[in-house]
Amino acid sequence: MNFPVKINQDGLAARVARVAEIAAKHADAVDAEGRFPREAVDAMKAERLLGIQVPRHLGGESASITEIAELCSMLGQACAASAMVFAMHHIKLSSLVEHGADSDWHRSFMHSIAADQLLIASATTEGGIGGNLRNSICAIEVDGDTCRLEKDATVISYGSHADAILITSRAHAQAASSDQVLTAFLKDQYTLEKTHAWNTLGMRGTCSDGFLFKGRAPAQQILPKPFAEIAAQSMLASSHLLWSGVWYGIAVDAVARAQAFVRAAARKAPDAQPPGALRLAEVSNLLQMVKSNVVAGLKAYEHAKADPDRLSSMGFAVAMNNVKIASSETILEIVNHAMLICGIMGYKNGTPFSLGRHLRDAHSAQLMISNDRILGNTSSMLLVHKQDTSLLG
Repeated sequence: MNFPVKINQDGLAARVARVAEIAAKHADAVDAEGRFPREAVDAMKAERLLGIQVPRHLGGESASITEIAELCSMLGQACAASAMVFAMHHIKLSSLVEHGADSDWHRSFMHSIAADQLLIASATTEGGIGGNLRNSICAIEVDGDTCRLEKDATVISYGSHADAILITSRAHAQAASSDQVLTAFLKDQYTLEKTHAWNTLGMRGTCSDGFLFKGRAPAQQILPKPFAEIAAQSMLASSHLLWSGVWYGIAVDAVARAQAFVRAAARKAPDAQPPGALRLAEVSNLLQMVKSNVVAGLKAYEHAKADPDRLSSMGFAVAMNNVKIASSETILEIVNHAMLICGIMGYKNGTPFSLGRHLRDAHSAQLMISNDRILGNTSSMLLVHKQDTSLLG
């Protein structure tokens, strides 16, 4: 069935550019106050960007992960917190798009996301397991047609502002910690009791507070496929790639500020090479490396999407892990280079070259699923899997 939904006919880039302009105006306030980027998210909804990944026959625009990563980059250049909210929403939406198509309820839910521009949050972390999303302590309780869940979720990004939450748990009370399901709960089907406040160095506007989640909903809202399959075939790749798009955007804006600083110095002394010019060339090289890394990852994912076995393979997991590690580590080096180029004008707040927010936001990259945890997983896989070294992909 085709659903008649109004779609903004402007190109995606033009629509995101309008959102980015609004996000940039409020980025410093969002950061300083540690508040949700309401203006930017309202603009995303007005431009109908929250449903673009939903298939066209369900009222969306069938946008690819590659297209969405580019939009994350554009938003990341304006406000990293706004970009991260957008990325995390689409990471969860990818789980629905890739694994909910066979369920009447989840197809209807996707239509509602596109039609009503619903914002989706994620609850995969839990007290007692930290950031290990592939293990759960809590278990969903199914009683006839109803399911109930209580979870000590140590982080639910923008949980207070979401229209729905996708939450992990063990499949039943006797299930192993890794035998998990993913369930969609609508806003009127759960309560949130705040347990931890999000007062952090960077990414402050994501408002990733901790909550005690209590939900009750029809059991049909449990996704029909195991979370292990969802994580391996969509969540792993979309997380690493869309996050990397955000981080690349942060780096792009940092380099742009550094370039503007060097150009201003060159205009003042046209007969001399300005200080920082050589560093600018170095940081341009680093930026291109990040871009190439992300682009290669996006191409690998798009090529693998038609093959579930390839998506679940160790080789694909290693490749996606490497994209995340390289992107998250290199953007810190890029922003630091930009800071050295801009000098005290980059170190100070309130100048056209200020980079404090960029540097603090960039530090989150190595912590969003800890790089140490990812490297540990990768090292285990490399014990039994040969590294793919072909330039042909």
